[in-house]
Amino acid sequence: MTSDWETVIGLEIHVQLQTRTKLFCGCASEFGELPNTNVCPVCLGLPGALPVTNREAVRMGVRAALALECAVNPRSEFARKNYFYPDLPKGYQISQFDKPLAKAGRLKVAVPEGGEFEVGIMRLHLEEDAGKSVHDRYPGKTALDFNRAGVPLAEIVTEPDLRSAADARAMLDELKRILRYVEASDCSMEAGRLRVDANISVRRPGDQRLGTKQEIKNMNSFAAVERALTDLEMQQIESLERGQAIQQSTYSFGSGTLRIMRGKEESHDYRYFPDPDLPVLTIDGEFIAREGRAAPELPARRRARFCTAYGITMQEARVLTDSRDVADYYEAVVGAGSDGRTAAHWVMGSVLRDANEHGGRLRMRPDRLSEVISLVEKGTLSNQAGRKILSEMVATDATALETAKRLGVLQVGDDPALQRWVDEAINRFPDEFARLRSGEQKLIGFFIGEAMRMSGGRADPKALQKLIRKQLN
Repeated sequence: MTSDWETVIGLEIHVQLQTRTKLFCGCASEFGELPNTNVCPVCLGLPGALPVTNREAVRMGVRAALALECAVNPRSEFARKNYFYPDLPKGYQISQFDKPLAKAGRLKVAVPEGGEFEVGIMRLHLEEDAGKSVHDRYPGKTALDFNRAGVPLAEIVTEPDLRSAADARAMLDELKRILRYVEASDCSMEAGRLRVDANISVRRPGDQRLGTKQEIKNMNSFAAVERALTDLEMQQIESLERGQAIQQSTYSFGSGTLRIMRGKEESHDYRYFPDPDLPVLTIDGEFIAREGRAAPELPARRRARFCTAYGITMQEARVLTDSRDVADYYEAVVGAGSDGRTAAHWVMGSVLRDANEHGGRLRMRPDRLSEVISLVEKGTLSNQAGRKILSEMVATDATALETAKRLGVLQVGDDPALQRWVDEAINRFPDEFARLRSGEQKLIGFFIGEAMRMSGGRADPKALQKLIRKQLN
């Protein structure tokens, strides 16, 4: 039984920093280019080529570290991590070992059911990526693409503070959100810009010793992380309950199946030593302070403020703050004069639906959306008409009122026209009106709908309801 065991999980997250060029050379770090076109002697490790550290990558690493409440080390050091693999052109990877960029951070993760848990950040260090092995290009052969070789990464290593696969996924969701907010990375998993290694062990509740851990490498979706950890957790528990020892080992999770790769390497296997071609990385206090001052309001604080300032629920705040662009847009709509709760419903509904259909772009000007909301609240437009004119307003700079007039969707509120539609609906459905008179109150909605249809959606539904009730009397 899993309740007889406690799970211990730690994560290593490799995040590509959002720079235009690689970590130690001027080659572009773009995704999707033709193989082996973004390469040079430095990232190919050719003799005599010397690396130069990308200042922008350092800045983004500092930005990410501060967002995770890490202490940024004023002096850090690049090291050579030695191992052989065909897609590693130099025969070593430039990384950081005992003197990382930052350490001792923390990340608080709110859970949807309420409450939160905290994950310690052991370290954040900079390193270059390796190339890519392509196994399906030529039958029976492996092709090598070195475009990724040298791309700047921040590796974020957590303490073993996670206690379930679901917690690991929640932590990754929040981390991704934060890194996007501070614009350290776009975290596109489809482009390989966020990859996860996870280690897991199990022990009896109350036991302070860690069990033998096993690692799952190079997962590129959060769903895969959760599934792989759940499967390996059950595998370890079943082995221990049969009296079998856990072997320290490394797995892959391709095609949704755990596959053992090799025994787990330790740090001494890589023979780390300081890179003789790169000086100590020195970061002055003013540089760190300036990045701290430039940091935006982070998602957790923004969620709490939205709930307090605008009277929305925590679930609504989660949706509205999932993206910094959407959160800024929502506040701009409120700033243009709309009520917080009403604006939330429009942004989460019509605006995000339109964005999903157009590549994530927020096409409607926030002040124009506020105009639509105002017309609907005044009764000048129905909700349906308001949604209709939104897409029309994207292509022009016309106001909401001008657009509504042009489309002929202004709500009709004068009694003669409304009365005519109500009378026509009653005359068309006398049996239903008789049932309404006898007490079937739900039929009021039916007659409002019929009158709205006859008006082409322009009738004021509240005024229609008053007229129908007047007819009943």
